[in-house]
Parts: sequence; structure tokens; C-alpha cells
Amino acid sequence: MKTNLEPIELCPCGSGMPYHSCCQPYIEKNSEAPTAEALMRSRYTAFVLSDEEYLRYSWHPDYCPENIRLDENTRWLGLKIVNTAAGNPDDETGEVEFVARSKRHGRATRLHENSRFLRYEKRWVYLDGKFRK
Repeated sequence: MKTNLEPIELCPCGSGMPYHSCCQPYIEKNSEAPTAEALMRSRYTAFVLSDEEYLRYSWHPDYCPENIRLDENTRWLGLKIVNTAAGNPDDETGEVEFVARSKRHGRATRLHENSRFLRYEKRWVYLDGKFRK
């Protein structure tokens, strides 16, 4: 997928790294995310870029909805990883708690979720999440 991000631009996921050495290799499927957190960050970046193909690829096929809601009026403002449990390169499952901030039609929102990830065909995939208040 082509993006409007410059190679030296910081990755939208908030890692502080340039996009080309952070989430881009995962999104372009040149490599697989090594951890559940890395996959979470790349999925957030895919939402920023409205990349439905990557979101489907990174979602467990048994849990991926038929319609992924990508709203062109949503402007993503930032991602904060709150906590992780397992999800390391040698694990089979992992959890990532995060807060994603956005703005839609001038109204600020935040999504606070505990996401579950697991290994599927030797790669990390998103399973599901529970919203937190």
C-alpha cells in the first residue's frame, strides 16, 4: 500500500521511530510483527492509514468482521500502550492494554481496550478486545 508518509517521518504508532523502520515492514508484509505489542502498534498505524487489507490480514479470520469501519472523518491523534502481558516472540498468546485517541467532526474520543492476540499460522494476529472505561 502506498502512503503519504515520508520515509523519515515518525511512525504514527508513537514508538518514536521512523515509519520505515517501525510499522511499515509489517504493513507491507515484508516481515511479521515479532510481538503482540508490535502487531498492536502496526494495527493502530493501519487505522491511521485506512489500510483495510492489512487490518484483515492481522485479524484472526474467525473473528474478523465482515465490515471494518474505517471513517475518513476520523483523525487519529495518538496511541499509548498502558500494559502488556505475554505476547513475546516465544509466547503463543498475549494481551495489550492501550488507549487510542481520535477526533471526529471536531469531537475528541478515546478508545481504551484490552486486546487479545494469539499465534495463527506462525504469526501474531488480533483476536478480540474488551473496552474499558
